[in-house]
Amino acid sequence: MQPTELKDFVIDKIEDLKARDIVVLDVSDRSDITDFMVVCTGTSKTHVRSIAEHVGLEAKRADFAPLGIEGTQDGDWALVDLSSVVLHVMQEQTRDLYQLEKLWGAKPGN
Repeated sequence: MQPTELKDFVIDKIEDLKARDIVVLDVSDRSDITDFMVVCTGTSKTHVRSIAEHVGLEAKRADFAPLGIEGTQDGDWALVDLSSVVLHVMQEQTRDLYQLEKLWGAKPGN
């Protein structure tokens, strides 16, 4: 899958589980490890876990297994590494604290 197709796939899957405040950051010109970061909010630890696990499972079904899934035990911030797309699923207070969008200084774009 091309990076743009994979980004669209991830967005579709997180929308399936009603992720909130979805932001796509194109970091291809600032990162050697990924092209896009997708950041979204889950409403609870269970919701964060479910979104991350759903994306991981659906990616495997699409024959694109994640390189790693982290943070599902705690449920405050889960990360799904799909190489050219990295998904960050965070609870609202965690997202407010780390402000990834501001940190990367990227303009959101789909």
